[in-house]
Amino acid sequence: MVETDVLIVGSGPAGASAALFLSTLGIPNIMVTKYRWTANTPRAHITNQRTMEIFRDLGIEDQVLAEATPHRLIGDTVFCTSLAGEEIGRILAWGTHPARHADYELASPSLNCDIPQNHLEPILVRNATTRGTHTRFSTEYLGHSQDADGVDVRVRDRLSGAEYTIRAKYLIGADGARSAVAADLGLPYEGEMDIAGSMNITFTADLTRLCGHRPSALYWVIQPGAEIGGIGAGLVRMVRPWNEWLIVWGFDIEQGVPEVSEQDALKIVRDLVGEPELRAEITGISLWGNNEQYATRLHRGRVFCAGDAVHKHPPSNGLGSNTSIQDSYNLAWKLAAVLGAQAGTGLLDTYSAERAPVARQIVARANKSAREFGALFTALGLDGAETEDQSRAAIAERKQDSAAGAAKRAAVREAMALKNYEFNAHGVELGQCYVSTAVLADGTTRPEPSRDPELYYEPSTYPGARLPHVWVGDSARRYSTHDLAAYGRFTLLTGITGQAWESAAPRVAERLGIPLTAVVIGPGRAVTDLYFDWARMCGVAEDGAVLVRPDKHIGWRCAALPADPEAALDGALTAILNRGDEL
Repeated sequence: MVETDVLIVGSGPAGASAALFLSTLGIPNIMVTKYRWTANTPRAHITNQRTMEIFRDLGIEDQVLAEATPHRLIGDTVFCTSLAGEEIGRILAWGTHPARHADYELASPSLNCDIPQNHLEPILVRNATTRGTHTRFSTEYLGHSQDADGVDVRVRDRLSGAEYTIRAKYLIGADGARSAVAADLGLPYEGEMDIAGSMNITFTADLTRLCGHRPSALYWVIQPGAEIGGIGAGLVRMVRPWNEWLIVWGFDIEQGVPEVSEQDALKIVRDLVGEPELRAEITGISLWGNNEQYATRLHRGRVFCAGDAVHKHPPSNGLGSNTSIQDSYNLAWKLAAVLGAQAGTGLLDTYSAERAPVARQIVARANKSAREFGALFTALGLDGAETEDQSRAAIAERKQDSAAGAAKRAAVREAMALKNYEFNAHGVELGQCYVSTAVLADGTTRPEPSRDPELYYEPSTYPGARLPHVWVGDSARRYSTHDLAAYGRFTLLTGITGQAWESAAPRVAERLGIPLTAVVIGPGRAVTDLYFDWARMCGVAEDGAVLVRPDKHIGWRCAALPADPEAALDGALTAILNRGDEL
């Protein structure tokens, strides 16, 4: 029998990142996938700041950026009747508008980018494997049974047909939206699958003349038929500027799944590009269902599920692979702490407590964003159009010098502004705040947002929130506060008058047997508050302390130096790690 600490089923963003995180933390793991290699289509692509921070933490950010289309080339999002046709309007997306760019620059040491899934997955798998993961392709999950000490997982070698069992202490099901692991586990779900139909068509064609002057990841096309099924409009998506592309077009799922030939696909490409004689090579056709479903609990016993297995939704907002990777980032350090006898098993229950609300939020947001295209169709007057000619006339009415034309222009502006909730939802991406037993309340109330919490991220050290990013360092180097808090340890941040915390931390770390580092920020110390931003952002007095968990969320904070800082810190960590009497 093959044995390991953690078995991961699936090598997509959730699975491959879980393997990478666990191997980085020194946890033996095996990753299996029934496929012979990683993703063979671009699929997910927008990689948001939270995920890029994680890649920075794991030391692979430069590898990702080397394969990605950079932030500056992904945001001039166009709405049009075809790429060669009329523009309806543009939105500067993903924080590229000057008025929003400062929000993004201030929020994180990393900017977002666009890396297709078939380029990202090999980076994750390669780094996981070189750091210790045993990766087995063409190996199919068949089922599992768990007991008090571990999980027996039955798998099949798809090349030889041989079946065997892998014994693991824990199992992670990261095997996609139709997860066999989640089905066997009987996870509870809310919502529905296959509420609408979409097709992906990948093709190559040089479209520099149509897109190079308005660079974007997304070009939305409003044509007759665009409102049927799918994600709300026809989409021409950049895979590689400006010659590799993916089109998303809808179909009526209630009429069944259509047969789409290469000629059918070429016609759709030519229609959306707006050039009837376009020379394009069709490289792939796939059909898929849009979902609106999430798990209300993400694990049972020793089996955990992550990624699309627990949150299933359209690609709106670019939340899919990002949330999947962030699931694994939350789970892996907790598994490592329990396996390393640093934490009680109750810590693992906080995975569901913290990530299930995120699953619910992003499924709701992605589907709402898809439906918000309806406001644009209504504004353009397409709701009542029954023929292609009527549709074109309705769109053209916005150009008229008339009261009706003016009203339509105003309606279009309002409908376009609504799409900021899809393309500039900074608060959705960074504003997650956990509530669980791995977060200790400090008696304060979470600050009320001063701006729309979906559109705008507001940093805070309130317990459960993500650690705010500010630049610190010395005369020779500059760091993000995120760089001070490495994934493999807890980090305690304080000021010069809080140096007693620095003395207490190693004693607490030794007694609990955990990695813990105290960092004193101030002049004359190794880390200086370069722009005085940490003093403004930290939320505690200079002699207070902020305890950062390995996943960069605040686990606890102390407003001011207590009489016995060692006891206070020991108590906080003991509670967060659910140590109780079992350790």
